[in-house]
Amino acid sequence: MQKDKTSTWTLDQFPVPEKDGETRFHDFDLDLNLMRGIADQGFQYCTPIQAEVLGHTLAGADAIGRAQTGTGKTAAFLITVINDLLRHPIQVKRYAGEPRALIVAPTRELAMQIEKDARALAKYTDLQVMSVVGGMNFNRQQERLQNELIDILVATPGRLLDFAKRRDLWLDRVEFLVLDEADRMLDMGFIPDVKRIVGMTPKTRYRQTQLFSATFSDDVMNLARRWTEDAEVVEIEPAQVTTDTVEQKVYITNADDKFTLLYNLITGMNMDKVIVFANRRDITRRVSDRLQKKGLKVSLISGDVPQTQRMKTLERFRAGDLQVLIATDVAGRGIHIDGVSHVVNYNLPEDPEDYVHRIGRTGRAGASGMSISFACEDDAFLLPELENAIGMKLECEYPPSDLLAEKDSENGKTHQPG
Repeated sequence: MQKDKTSTWTLDQFPVPEKDGETRFHDFDLDLNLMRGIADQGFQYCTPIQAEVLGHTLAGADAIGRAQTGTGKTAAFLITVINDLLRHPIQVKRYAGEPRALIVAPTRELAMQIEKDARALAKYTDLQVMSVVGGMNFNRQQERLQNELIDILVATPGRLLDFAKRRDLWLDRVEFLVLDEADRMLDMGFIPDVKRIVGMTPKTRYRQTQLFSATFSDDVMNLARRWTEDAEVVEIEPAQVTTDTVEQKVYITNADDKFTLLYNLITGMNMDKVIVFANRRDITRRVSDRLQKKGLKVSLISGDVPQTQRMKTLERFRAGDLQVLIATDVAGRGIHIDGVSHVVNYNLPEDPEDYVHRIGRTGRAGASGMSISFACEDDAFLLPELENAIGMKLECEYPPSDLLAEKDSENGKTHQPG
């Protein structure tokens, strides 16, 4: 069933010229309602992962994809799922709690971002999209599962199993299974839960499965082979692990000077939309409290902040009501907000992959951005491994003395250290 919204819309209203070496979404025989959603998103030419994956999955093949965040993999699997659901409507009676497509993601933020993207692409269809994630109103999610037909369900493993155990959710009619960021699910200890979830879905030959991961470890590939059948393996090597649109800088500093340096950078460079990453929740709280006392509009998201509060915080940040967002890596994964001018790494991440994810929050959609990292005696030893992972040398320098000067936020007076 599709909404009758395309009667006044044709592909002629979404002209995209052919271009050498580029694949257009027009080049695939996609449902017109879906194409209108794609047009609304401004997607014209496929990213490399989209072009390769869609070539296989639209023909019905399973896929195992390796691609970094920000490469467009979410749209790749959503377009396949939405197109097929529209082309093959269910003719038999359906029941609530029986999704046709299931997408499993490791974090709440990522799951909710995928839900948002799915709603946007399916805007001109009658497909019902829903997410079930921890930290959100359980009863509201349960009520919807019990009373509505859901086509695309996006879920984190724990909450999904909660509903399955209560028999509010049945996965035996799943036609599409997508496992996103499989390496992260492995790192977070979710694989036993994911194995149970996969076991509730039809056997591999009766469903189409797509698995995506930023890395292909032996463990990830063993799971991928077990959960797919004759899958096409797509590996997209980024031309550069970190984007050309992000200027990267490292300041060598003392741990005691970090806060002063951060405050002076934010105020001195007029950073209007900055994300500050820290490795631990207690650090995010401490930095947030101190910046608030200095009069800045700041809030934080970390694992111990309720999900509803996190969503409000992200919306305020997106709307420009907040100048500074402070995040841990787990909470910050899946933040997709345009216009982030700066990312500051208050601590260097212990996992180089987290560095790539962090700085990918800025310089999005072709805009330029800047990443500034603080390296002190506690974490400077991580730099060589980080540089090796991103395949480039990072510019390290000592901050100019004026950035280390204590500034009185009341009258702008500075007090030189020492």
